[in-house]
Amino acid sequence: MFKGILLEESGKQTHASLQRLNEQQLTTGDVLVKVDYSTLNYKDALAITGKGKIVRNWPMVPGIDFAGTVLASDNPAYRIGEEVLLTGWGVGEQTWGGLAEKASVNADWLIHLPAEMTAKRAMAIGTAGFTAMLAVMALEQAGVKPDQGPVLVTGATGGVGSVAVRLLARAGYEVHASTGRPEHSDWLKSLGAHEIIDRIQLDQEPAALESQHWAGAIDAVGGRTLARILSQTKMYGAVAACGLTGGVALNTTVMPFILRGVQLLGINSVHIPKEKRIAAWQRVHESLPVNYENDVTELTLEQAIDAAHDMMAGKLTGRVVIQP
Repeated sequence: MFKGILLEESGKQTHASLQRLNEQQLTTGDVLVKVDYSTLNYKDALAITGKGKIVRNWPMVPGIDFAGTVLASDNPAYRIGEEVLLTGWGVGEQTWGGLAEKASVNADWLIHLPAEMTAKRAMAIGTAGFTAMLAVMALEQAGVKPDQGPVLVTGATGGVGSVAVRLLARAGYEVHASTGRPEHSDWLKSLGAHEIIDRIQLDQEPAALESQHWAGAIDAVGGRTLARILSQTKMYGAVAACGLTGGVALNTTVMPFILRGVQLLGINSVHIPKEKRIAAWQRVHESLPVNYENDVTELTLEQAIDAAHDMMAGKLTGRVVIQP
């Protein structure tokens, strides 16, 4: 038996509870992992609170990422005792996820923990940090350089945004951080933000083209905010889109694309080829401070359900790791 958060559907309501589960209930996989750390992501909070259509199969153990130790394996790529991590692949949505003491998954979804990375550090980074790194790499590949002007990060107090601020600042970019929580301005500046922008300034109907402000942007909001950012992006700049907290609709014009050559880069962190996945994890591990994992909020499984509600209410900042 092992502990896990179980989501059950009753009518149109989601009920989340901490339960004792058995291995026979686990989703079928060829590697059984003892979960050493997981995280609480925005997507997990949506699933636990029932405020988003995240869960595809019921009942479900949420948790879209985890790091741990192999307990059993039918795949020669992973041996008992090896440390592994997982992000994406529909775990916590279609198959049982990491907010439990054990997880059974497809070996193809795993990678070995990078050298000198602990399970706690891996999950302090988690899906959010991995996504932020993919976004930074996408901007670099699109030609956005530190000397071309400020780079905007929206949703900056969230998981993806806060890591993106750190990564960009440490890479030499002038980071402007957008947030609706001005009380956290000093914290964002401690991460490397040069300027703090009230999100209301961006959450307005844009003109087809506005004054050029941003060499690039990492946007975790979407909706009207993303449309406005596109209209303000400099000639040949790029915007990496990786979130939708502000809505899924994108009402914009072709003007930024055909008159300024702006690039809109979609970041999908769920289905990434293993080679690119390994490279991004190694890069983010090397790019963040050596003591980065000491700056996150650490909770237990018993605390995770309440924390999910706090996250949806905007009461949490930065990364939250869960130790089963």
